[in-house]
Amino acid sequence: MKEFRNPQDVHQPLGGYSHQIEVTGNERILVLSGQVGMREDGTVPEDPLEQIDIAMENIFRNLRAADMDVMDIIKLTYYLVGEIDTIKRRELVASKLQGHKPCSTLLYVAALATPKIRVEIDAWASKAD
Repeated sequence: MKEFRNPQDVHQPLGGYSHQIEVTGNERILVLSGQVGMREDGTVPEDPLEQIDIAMENIFRNLRAADMDVMDIIKLTYYLVGEIDTIKRRELVASKLQGHKPCSTLLYVAALATPKIRVEIDAWASKAD
């Protein structure tokens, strides 16, 4: 079972996330490697928002392979190279998460695996057995 909480004595979340999620009971945990904005054919678009969209779709493909879905995500960590429009990024992510608010961390980094990759997102998910 997952319980999403935002303690009253902690500031309200700054975006579409929860401060904590407690997982109890008989849950399977899935940990994903960082997913990048690379299509199946190996191409990477220049637009970082498009990279976020593709990375999220890669997360969803991984979830489906484990018989999970977006509502099973408990933690997302975003690694971004350079500024990406905050409003557009938040809107895109919110649309992908369909109202779901997992825990979240965002970091700006100097570089990722290759210069063309500007976005990497890793995810944790859990689902009752």
